[in-house]
Amino acid sequence: MLQYRYRPDAPPTRHTLQGTDQPWSDYSAIIERPKITWPEGKRVAVWVAPNVLSWEYLPPADAWLDAWARTPSPDPLAYGRQDYANRVGFWRMLEVLDKHDTPCTAVINTEALTRYPAIRDAIVERGWKYLGHGINNTRFIFGHDEAAERAYYTGMRDTVASLTGTQMLGMGGPGPQAATESTPDILAELGFLYHGDWYHDDQPMPLRVRSGKLISLPYAAEVNDAPFLGMAFEADDFADVIKRQFDTLYREGEHNARVMCISIHPQLVGQPQRAKYLDEALAYVFSHPGTWKTTADGIAQHYLAHHYDMVLGHLDKARSAK
Repeated sequence: MLQYRYRPDAPPTRHTLQGTDQPWSDYSAIIERPKITWPEGKRVAVWVAPNVLSWEYLPPADAWLDAWARTPSPDPLAYGRQDYANRVGFWRMLEVLDKHDTPCTAVINTEALTRYPAIRDAIVERGWKYLGHGINNTRFIFGHDEAAERAYYTGMRDTVASLTGTQMLGMGGPGPQAATESTPDILAELGFLYHGDWYHDDQPMPLRVRSGKLISLPYAAEVNDAPFLGMAFEADDFADVIKRQFDTLYREGEHNARVMCISIHPQLVGQPQRAKYLDEALAYVFSHPGTWKTTADGIAQHYLAHHYDMVLGHLDKARSAK
């Protein structure tokens, strides 16, 4: 389901960092790291990330991309396929998640909390946690300066707190994981615990920011139904991928704990022909005694309390040895 189209003539984004590499995350071979552990000796921390999103039928023009790629706006077909999520798909998906008593982390467009009060009430009732994913899924932040980006995240956090009574501890970019060169520094400055846009590891990792503490927390690029079901695969294949990835992480996690995220979108996995495969996959993953069924917040808080300083010290030592 192709939604976005980047403009080939887009203007340059702000670029003041020195050098060609990013300054936040040190390279670290997983075989050389200190061992981390989860509560009760669990091997794999599994967090399920249902996307709760909001799309504009006629979004304003954006210099960097078209929010709808199939045709010039409006695109009722593409909009309608996405809108299915909040009308029908969410409720079918929720039935499966409830069956397995799943502690979820909503990947949230904060606009969805106001547009869909029935969904908001269902999430609040279940005590879900929240990972920010932009105000909506049709506007982005490529051109924001630091002041505008700071206000953007502050507004999102305030919206979640006022409408759900829960503090949002993690943030990702809006739309297609958009960011600026200042994003990790701003998130740490604002007191967020984790950034969800780093797809580079099977464990959380410290991010070196200007002030405060911030970690990367593995979200899912591979175990994510959006790219998967948008290609020539179906939900039975997706369930098989979940099981196969879990099996490997479970084996490796006996020696050094791992994280696994399962990212799902109700307009996809909530389709009538697909929901049973989510049920099958969760039953398999949660049946293993070494699975820590948790949220992104729970992982971040445990890691920061028990492993952050140890791993950062390891990274500092590796830096000084170069």
